[in-house]
Amino acid sequence: MTGAMLVLAANEQLPEDVGKSGPFGLLLVVVLLVAILLLGRSMGKHLKKLPRSFDPEDAPVVVPDDASELFEQRRPGEELLETLRRQPLAIEPPRAEDPDEGPRTTS
Repeated sequence: MTGAMLVLAANEQLPEDVGKSGPFGLLLVVVLLVAILLLGRSMGKHLKKLPRSFDPEDAPVVVPDDASELFEQRRPGEELLETLRRQPLAIEPPRAEDPDEGPRTTS
């Protein structure tokens, strides 16, 4: 009996459109293409609004007072380091404890 069922099952054929995309696949491809076109146009509009360069336009021109300033080479960040050196310390070093008084508490 199982042999007869196998023969009947082998004779059944699948419909022709099984495994093909059909109209839903075409609709999906068209929707994705339209979305890509709209995103591309939007990006183009946003890129046109950007300036050609982000450098400041009104950069001050520094004219040295004498020739010695022409040859003075400052390392990048040197001004920041000088500013930080002049600032008070944010974290104080640990205080020395007096053995006669016991541990200090801050109040």
